[in-house]
Amino acid sequence: MIKGQANFEEDSQKQPAIGHWKPLMPSKGNKEETETGCQDAGGVDETQSTEQLNMSRLRSSSVEIREKGSEFLKEELHKAQKELKLKDKECERLSKVREQLEQELEELTASLFEEAHKMVREANTKQAASEKQLREARGKIDMLQAEVTALKTLVITSTPSSPNRELHPQLQSPSKAGFRKGHGRNKSTSSAVVSAASQNVTPEPVSRECKEVDSILFAEFQAWKESPTLDKSSSFLDRIYREDVGPCLDFTKQELSELVRVAVEQNTLTIEPVASQTLPMVKVSAEECGGPNGFRSQIVTKCALSGLPRTCKHRIMLGDSGNYYYISPSCRARITAVCNFFTYIRYIQQGLVRQDVELMYWEVMRLRREMSLAKLGFYPSDM
Repeated sequence: MIKGQANFEEDSQKQPAIGHWKPLMPSKGNKEETETGCQDAGGVDETQSTEQLNMSRLRSSSVEIREKGSEFLKEELHKAQKELKLKDKECERLSKVREQLEQELEELTASLFEEAHKMVREANTKQAASEKQLREARGKIDMLQAEVTALKTLVITSTPSSPNRELHPQLQSPSKAGFRKGHGRNKSTSSAVVSAASQNVTPEPVSRECKEVDSILFAEFQAWKESPTLDKSSSFLDRIYREDVGPCLDFTKQELSELVRVAVEQNTLTIEPVASQTLPMVKVSAEECGGPNGFRSQIVTKCALSGLPRTCKHRIMLGDSGNYYYISPSCRARITAVCNFFTYIRYIQQGLVRQDVELMYWEVMRLRREMSLAKLGFYPSDM
């Protein structure tokens, strides 16, 4: 505005107004008035220019404020957009984590239910097996109690020092045995025979065995009795295995003999009588002959242990295999003798035999003698 006024004044000075009179020299009073008017006009112009300058400054400052405010708002908007994008990414990540956790939770729940069902099934199976074992154990306990009762009766009524002659008829005198076995239809005749026999036959003295304790064997038995065990590392059982058990169970069929020995040691061998109808007629050669008075005689079959054709009245089963082997009376006597020995030492180990050490020693010697006789081929006729 000031620049425009200056240009206008310069133009007005250069080009004098046409048609106006040139003023004359003013007077002194007029001159002062003119100067005063010029000063007033100049002050007014300066005030207007100042106001205009202030207005322009305000306008420029407002524009700058608007520009700075718009830039600040743009920056804030940009920051807010960035934060929003970051939050969107975080929400997406958290949603994925939640989905993964939900899936893992479902899988864990399913596996827990499956494991629980499996544990229930296993528990039911174990319970059934335990109940079965309990029934079997009770049956074995009843059987053992019956055996212990019989053994106690045998021990009380018969000892090596004073055997019971009712339980051991072979110890009776021949005269008494003959009188008990005799059968007479005519009382007079039988009495005459008895009187004649009593007059002509002098009674024979009863033969009594003389025994003497072997110091070595007795010492070995005493050492074993201190801590009874079925381990063959003890000198007592090692000697019996070498001298009695091994030879007594040494049959022709070596493989089956070893299985029989293991079953006897583990107490899993079963011996049972068989009828003639159950004998293996097809697997082995058998002979059937006519007996006295037209009756059929016993069937002769092959013994599984000796391999010889014999009259097999019994069969054995090893453990729970279900396989039966037919054996001859001689093989049965040898197996039974060994089983009786192991049964007695098991009773001693379990503390069921409460006797003097010497009496137990002589019972062990008696069982060893039975094994020795059986391995030499001697066995009772009722086998």
